[in-house]
Amino acid sequence: MNQQAVLDILPDHVDGKRDFMVFGHFLEHFHRQVYGGVYDPGSHLSDENGFRRDVIEALRQIKTPVIRWPGGCFVSAYPWKKGVGRRVPYYDKAWRVEEPNSFGTDEFVAFCRAVGAEPFICTNAGAGSPEDMSDWVEYCNLEIGEWAAQRRANGHGEPFDVRYWSIGNENYGSWEMGAKTAEEWARLVLESAKMMKRVDHTIELAIASIPDLDWNAKVLREAGDLLDWVSIHGYWSSASDEGIFEKGYDNLIARAFEPEERIVTVKHILGSLGYLGKLRIAFDEWNLRGWCHPNFMRFGAADHALMDANDINSNYNMADAVFTACFLNSCLRHCDVVGMANFSPVVNTVGAIFTHADGIVLRPTYHVFDLFANHTYDEIVHSVLASPSFEVASEEDSATSVPQLDAVATRDSATGRMGITLVNLHGADAITCRIRGLGASAFADATTRTVNGDAVDSYNDVDQPEAVSIFTAELTLDDSSDFSVECPAHSVTVLNLNAG
Repeated sequence: MNQQAVLDILPDHVDGKRDFMVFGHFLEHFHRQVYGGVYDPGSHLSDENGFRRDVIEALRQIKTPVIRWPGGCFVSAYPWKKGVGRRVPYYDKAWRVEEPNSFGTDEFVAFCRAVGAEPFICTNAGAGSPEDMSDWVEYCNLEIGEWAAQRRANGHGEPFDVRYWSIGNENYGSWEMGAKTAEEWARLVLESAKMMKRVDHTIELAIASIPDLDWNAKVLREAGDLLDWVSIHGYWSSASDEGIFEKGYDNLIARAFEPEERIVTVKHILGSLGYLGKLRIAFDEWNLRGWCHPNFMRFGAADHALMDANDINSNYNMADAVFTACFLNSCLRHCDVVGMANFSPVVNTVGAIFTHADGIVLRPTYHVFDLFANHTYDEIVHSVLASPSFEVASEEDSATSVPQLDAVATRDSATGRMGITLVNLHGADAITCRIRGLGASAFADATTRTVNGDAVDSYNDVDQPEAVSIFTAELTLDDSSDFSVECPAHSVTVLNLNAG
């Protein structure tokens, strides 16, 4: 059944401007993300630095603006000083493997420069100290000092000028090495921020946080004036201890708007504490899928073989694409407070790109980033959507209602071109979106670009790299003040309107 939605656009009302960093990514020393992922010196596909050229090109294509590194849980026991200069392998206590230590700060910054992305370094607030964190800033950003001299000795005469830093990862959680109470965390954040900004007062600092008023009240009242960002994380579907990923499309789509609820909660917390407009949200780890790492956060034997379930491409389908588009729409709607987001991770695990010996596979989520990064624009134009809803099974097997269509209108402030995102969440039914309010002669032609596959469980793999891809169609508009666009089932569309 083809339903109809109506999107009324108010072109004279701009809600705000998005920060392009919401299209960022994340890289951790986990499974095949670094070694055999972005960094593979033995591969014929790698450059002289050991970086996969095909991965770099794919990340350039989606204009990756920022990459967060090195963790994640990995960072809470990461001795960064052993990852510059002379390298010695060591035992990684997070993921219980030997870390070869051949990819460190120098390599990360070089990789970011090759991609064209800003480096975002997450510091060790678990086993580390404020001095370690501030020394890391010195190594990257100063002309003088012991660690600046060490950088020069390592062949990097000019400072790296790393602007974005985070104090800690998920130190609020019992699973994290160096977990802290709110009071302990507030004190550590204060001392760390103080020392890091005394090394370089121009850096922007984030702290690991959660959508909890009491937690943030303690931390921000201690150290809020030294901070620029609060970091939050979210994963909404976990693999089983047997390495089996959740499959049901409706069950997954039921969570499509939960990230927005988290954003709104944190926004209200910042407002209640007087920091709205002063601190921004960095949603710096997020994905529909949680990583498969059974038993790694508990005592006992960890099964490394089960991690391979992360690299089964059939686990990632149109549910991932639709969820990802709804997440990005949520960031655009709340552009006043969300300034960065980092899809977790860059490659492999549950990432948007899968690497293999002879090339890469672009998973459905990659194509969503392609649409948003290349075909949406900086101004968020006010719009009002009226969409029918439908019921889906939630995680608790009870019915929940979600809108069939999600939409955001964007405009290029320089050219007036429009990019309207239309996400059809329904797994079986198409929907027609009637678009009104743009003016009868404003636009003469349009292009639709749609990410879709034949079925909700369509996926890309080595032997079927384009089962989910971008389909392009041209539209001629007789009246741009009132026209319709059909959105196929389980699809993500960006409608581009060119000024007439």
